[in-house]
Amino acid sequence: MATPHEPKQDRSRVTRQRLLEATIDCLAETGWAAATVSVVAERAGVSRGAAQHHFPTREDLITAALEYMFEFRMDQAKAEAEMVSAVAQGLGRTRAVVSALVESYTSPFFKAALQVWTHAAADPALRERVLPLEAHFGRVSHRRAVEALGVDDSDPVAHHLVQATLDLARGLGLADVLTDDSARRKLIVDQWAATLHSALDIAH
Repeated sequence: MATPHEPKQDRSRVTRQRLLEATIDCLAETGWAAATVSVVAERAGVSRGAAQHHFPTREDLITAALEYMFEFRMDQAKAEAEMVSAVAQGLGRTRAVVSALVESYTSPFFKAALQVWTHAAADPALRERVLPLEAHFGRVSHRRAVEALGVDDSDPVAHHLVQATLDLARGLGLADVLTDDSARRKLIVDQWAATLHSALDIAH
């Protein structure tokens, strides 16, 4: 039986999600300076007071948005990996995994996170919040990539090849921030996937 509190809880959850999604959109589209609590609240269609009820400070809002982005992306990555495993094997699987990893770094999520990282580099208080999140994100991202590629991460060669793939993906994401780099990116993904596949075969 529904309780009288459930509708209020549902509204609160929906409001929170709208604020987090509005924060991500603001960061990705207009940058750090424009992503204030007031602007985010207006974009989310809620009052500033409602926004501050959920997130008392801008730092609370930004940190929660980073966590939300990461959880969403990891769920998405898991679904992508399961789909790839079902339809592709061999080099096709490797290429599909590399392509998905690279494309995740050209998404609005990455562009939003980049705004936070850049600001955190000059803001010790924000950096203190962001660093533990980034360490956790890095470990989970690596584990997801290992699972998607189906390799043994205890092998140092395989471990470093997976990490190199993630670093390459991040670099290609940065190259796409100012201009559309998709044509060059596709060629690099194709070449790296073939190189990675051969190297992992040798490592096995």
